[in-house]
Amino acid sequence: MKGTVLLVEDERDTREILAKTVERASWRCVVAADATSAIDRVRDEPAVDVVVTDVVLGKDDRGGLRLLSALRARGVRAPVVVITAFADVDRVKSALNEGASYLLEKPFRAAELVEVIEHVHAGADMRASALRVFARANLTAKERTVALHLLEGLTYADIAARQHNSATTIRQHVSQIYAKCGVGSRAELFRLVYGRSER
Repeated sequence: MKGTVLLVEDERDTREILAKTVERASWRCVVAADATSAIDRVRDEPAVDVVVTDVVLGKDDRGGLRLLSALRARGVRAPVVVITAFADVDRVKSALNEGASYLLEKPFRAAELVEVIEHVHAGADMRASALRVFARANLTAKERTVALHLLEGLTYADIAARQHNSATTIRQHVSQIYAKCGVGSRAELFRLVYGRSER
């Protein structure tokens, strides 16, 4: 076995299909239908290597995001793959800010999920993908650093503190980054860097 995956998906058929595919790829798959069940499973399975969760869980349209916070509060540091629709910019931003390792856009094939699980578990440095995009966009060294912080989900204030700049200066850098990369938001930047064309 390569490790243990916690799969949180409220739709039973989807959950079963994804779990079977993950298990066929030599992963142990522990499933949950909602955030509460997922937390219970983590208590029983302390050695979770990767967490996969949908953003929408049942009637809770941010259940997966709340789960990220709950897992971090309990000391779970496994990389988290969030399944989402990139059109929902607000939720995508929240997922980034909560520390999601990867956003997998719907619709996707089960095999793509396995590829992403193995990618994040191996600690594959997605920085290389980002730097290729930034090179094509002719970002300056400072802009590249700020852009990488954006992809880490840091707030403008956090980036400003790390870079010893004001939040206003960081906003100016971000405007330049977006303009050079041809995007209008953090979510679009993430999609540009980590979208399927970059995998």
